Amino acid sequence: MGKDMIYTVGIVGLGYVGLPLARLFLEKGHTVYGIDLDERKIQKLTKRQSYLSDFSNTDVRRMFSKGRFFVGSSYEVISHVDVMILCVPTPLDEVAKPDLRFVREAMTAALPYLRIGQLVILESSTYPGTTEEELLPLIESIGLKVGKDISLVYSPERIDPGQSVYELQEIPKILGGVTPSCTHFGKRVYETIFNRVVVVSSPRAAEMTKLLENSQRFVNISFMNELMMLCDKMNIDLWEVIASASTKPYGFTPYYPGPGIGGHCIPVDPLYLSWKAKTFDMDLEFIELANKINEQIPEFVVRKIEKHLSSVKPLHDSSILVIGVTYKKDVNDLRESRALEIIKRLKDSGAKVNFYDPFIEQIELDGTNVKRISLTRRYVQQHDCTLILTDHSGIPYEEIVNNAPLVFDTRNAAGKFKNRGNVILL
Repeated sequence: MGKDMIYTVGIVGLGYVGLPLARLFLEKGHTVYGIDLDERKIQKLTKRQSYLSDFSNTDVRRMFSKGRFFVGSSYEVISHVDVMILCVPTPLDEVAKPDLRFVREAMTAALPYLRIGQLVILESSTYPGTTEEELLPLIESIGLKVGKDISLVYSPERIDPGQSVYELQEIPKILGGVTPSCTHFGKRVYETIFNRVVVVSSPRAAEMTKLLENSQRFVNISFMNELMMLCDKMNIDLWEVIASASTKPYGFTPYYPGPGIGGHCIPVDPLYLSWKAKTFDMDLEFIELANKINEQIPEFVVRKIEKHLSSVKPLHDSSILVIGVTYKKDVNDLRESRALEIIKRLKDSGAKVNFYDPFIEQIELDGTNVKRISLTRRYVQQHDCTLILTDHSGIPYEEIVNNAPLVFDTRNAAGKFKNRGNVILL
């Protein structure tokens, strides 16, 4: 019976997680109420326009085509839904501690509209214990007993913007409920849209699963970045070494260096886990070391550019064209992007910096808006160095190599042209 059930679902937060989840529910026949306090997003959706790189305007129009998708900023619609899913940001605060204000504010705003029989799900990445320590007391403060009157589940999002190998429904869905009945309700709901639902013993186990996934990537990519700095001193091409090691048919998983780890998950989630560990008088030294290394990379990139430009002119007299400013390829997401930090450091060193990114029209640096320039042969030729920070698809890397005096490549996007002499790999 579960896979045939139809639900009315409220999704709070229509960003990189919430909007794809809404589309999946709609495709499977459910009704969705989307809530977001960002009026820009609501206006875009109302006009049937997309604000995500993974969504076209046609995709958005299809979501509304059956008359089962409604968007707005009011939480009153929660009184009409069977399921409420929180997909709100969980950033770090100014001292790198978990900032749960969006989770708390969303849950608090929904409280007046909760009713007996509903299911509440948190999908935002967070530290183990959040669901039971933060959401459960709020819900029970209005007289609803979790596990009896209302169900509460944690189910981590596994959205990977920009990747096209797996459809969302093909990615196994992890969930853990506060009680067995909570878990059962959550499983019934997610089985209507996902091919496979993986049940764990508790919300804490589900929360830890997400942090394990991202911490593993954080530690391993940071290790590659540390090796990259060593290989630079030893005059070894780390990209060649990784390709060579990857020929081993077992026991080796390739990770790659870059200009620093960005995005809303990998450089943030492990620090949630590290913070939580400290409440148990324990330091997660791998994560702390990985974070230390990650913080060093932007300065390393700037100093290496300065070194290679020194034979031509000093950095403060140089002009640099940056290719790609988002945190990863083929997305329009600037959150925690190390490219922005590198650009700022270059400008603070006196260099003139322009950028091109097919997904970003302008960036803000120190309160000033910087607009992208066109990617033309003339502009490439006029800059002393072209710096590839994000390896978007569809960029004519060979043309860049053919026309740039120097190409500094942090992503191996132009690596196959390195024998031409003007390409420097990170």
